[in-house]
Amino acid sequence: MLSEPRSGRLAAWGNALLVGLVSPDDAASAIVGEDAVHRVEGLPDESAPVGLTLALGRLRTLGVTGLRVALPAPGHPLGLSGPPEFNARALDAEEAVVCYGAAFGLVPSVAEAGPEGDLHVEVVWQCLPVREAPPADVPSLGEAERELAEALREATEVLSRLDVAGSGPVAEAAIDAYRARVDGAARSASLRGGGRATGGRGREVLAPGYPPRAVRVLEMAQRVALLLSLAYENGHGGAVSASEMAARAQALRPVERTARRAQVAAYNSVVEQRERG
Repeated sequence: MLSEPRSGRLAAWGNALLVGLVSPDDAASAIVGEDAVHRVEGLPDESAPVGLTLALGRLRTLGVTGLRVALPAPGHPLGLSGPPEFNARALDAEEAVVCYGAAFGLVPSVAEAGPEGDLHVEVVWQCLPVREAPPADVPSLGEAERELAEALREATEVLSRLDVAGSGPVAEAAIDAYRARVDGAARSASLRGGGRATGGRGREVLAPGYPPRAVRVLEMAQRVALLLSLAYENGHGGAVSASEMAARAQALRPVERTARRAQVAAYNSVVEQRERG
């Protein structure tokens, strides 16, 4: 699971653009990030892929007023609403953007190009029809925050006991940081003003227009993703028996699912607020 999925950047900065909080050029630059270029293919009345600025403008003229994120996994169509063709492509990509206000969705295809030693990443978003229905299994921000805090506490206890994230000081410090983040979430809830959505270290987490709670939930979910990657990268760690390995897997599966749900809830929060009026 990516700590910052491309669909998240597209939805967050696309939402900021759609309500006039950022310029088209700023939105496109933030969405592209460290990639070389993003294009959108399959837009109505466009016979070839077009750039992000034109694509977002075209989606707005087609009636799109918001963008949602989907982060599906096998057996868990998180954020999807159909039809099967779109769901299958999104599942293959492990992410997608679903438009609000018009029945379109965007699925990324990522490729490397260029000579060896000078590779760059190109992304093509395929625009496809979607079913206008509530997205699957997306919690509210409040639900996501509560679930994530509980799952994180349980998982770190099990992972620490089994030493599955590795015994080195970096892994141990990471686990301590996650515990501290959960325990201090309420104390760090206040973010300055209504400007850019940043985390506690001044790092930009979301685009302008997102509520502080969304920033808090997304930042915690990203930390969980890093914890999970540490656990996976270090194999079974100290879990040497079959029962310990089973306990490790049991601890990781639900927290990974919860972290994905929390990410989707954070990215989709401005659209959910708008939908509720």
